[in-house]
Amino acid sequence: MNLVATLRRRILTREARVAVVGQGYVGLSLACAAAEAGFAVSGIDVDPARVGALAAGELCVPGVDEGTFRGGVASGRLSFASDGESLATSDIICICVPTPVRDHTPDLSFVEQACRDVARHLAAGRLVILESSTYPGTTGELVAPLLETSGQRVGQDFLLAYSPERIDPGNQEFNLGNTPRIVGGTTEEATAVAALFYEQMISKVVTLSSARAAELAKLLENTFRHVNIALVNEMAMLCHEMGIDVWEVIEAAATKPFGFMAFTPGPGVGGHCIPLDPAYLAWQVRRDVGHQFRILEQAQDINAQMPGWVAARISEALNEHTKPLKGARVLVLGVAYKPDVGDIRESPSLRVMSVLERRGVDLAFHDPFVDTVTVNGKPLERTELTDEEVAGADLVAVLTPHSDYDLDRIARIAELVFDARNAVAPSHGSNVVRL
Repeated sequence: MNLVATLRRRILTREARVAVVGQGYVGLSLACAAAEAGFAVSGIDVDPARVGALAAGELCVPGVDEGTFRGGVASGRLSFASDGESLATSDIICICVPTPVRDHTPDLSFVEQACRDVARHLAAGRLVILESSTYPGTTGELVAPLLETSGQRVGQDFLLAYSPERIDPGNQEFNLGNTPRIVGGTTEEATAVAALFYEQMISKVVTLSSARAAELAKLLENTFRHVNIALVNEMAMLCHEMGIDVWEVIEAAATKPFGFMAFTPGPGVGGHCIPLDPAYLAWQVRRDVGHQFRILEQAQDINAQMPGWVAARISEALNEHTKPLKGARVLVLGVAYKPDVGDIRESPSLRVMSVLERRGVDLAFHDPFVDTVTVNGKPLERTELTDEEVAGADLVAVLTPHSDYDLDRIARIAELVFDARNAVAPSHGSNVVRL
């Protein structure tokens, strides 16, 4: 295809124009990186308020590296829009929209709508890449037919590939640029050209034989984490019953230099990927294979139990210090799903708080990245983390240990601390109860 040769040349010379559909943390991170790499980029989102804020230089999307955002904006090559007009002039179109799970079933409505929008503007010689997490077969069986309503034919008139995002929000060591990228196209040419595009901003690109393989690789990554988190979560419950320190056990096992990878227990799993991606795989196995993915579904059950179990441990800790749960003042530290980000999607901290609120606890929370949360339909504003607030709580629950927290100071002031993450130094005494 002469069109392919032209597209390759435009990528290498940075003449190719890029559109990124969806400006969440995945799409915005990609848009900024592509702009820094020298491409003219249009970030497209259906939320006009988000588009307006981004265009004004306001980083309003949790999980996006601020330096990358500032660099992309400063380059002058990054613009934002709430309509799809720029799709008509874009050589490369990346779809980075949400793929939630509703009632244990994948919801691909955002992908479908994005594909319809792209199809209205799709011309020959374009490369379309799906980045959204999904089940194997989505790119070829759902995305391709929707794009072909444009009159263009996949593999003949335009190229189509899948390349899942691998961003870990808040990770200071691994970012979009130094995390290997996997790419699988619907044709060999699609794979090669998509890989060439990512090679302009990512240090290592790994090509796979198909889009289906790339789709499944993404689900395997997060299913692996989900299952191993469930393993240590259940181990934590067993250790508590046996009177053994689970953190000591994990630390000891981690001294083995081969055959073991340390995972740590906590109040559950959160974020967009870990709770949801395995659900896609479990759903597809049931639909296409006809039986359960048993180890995965058991892991889902275990991790779903953890917020309730943590709430029960908090109740137990209060009881052992002659405090009833009902009416107790509990100050929760950290409501984001992981440290040093402001993302509360699927946060287990909120589920712990929900259980506690239903049992009559007087709740307060602090999180340096979150101003307000909703617990059982009731809005709750952030409490300032003063010495008075800490000392006045019957229990301080460390659920997400942001690096901003001076946990040594908090442990000295607090009457009772429940540490769900083993974040408080072991030197503190009997007022610190660990998961």
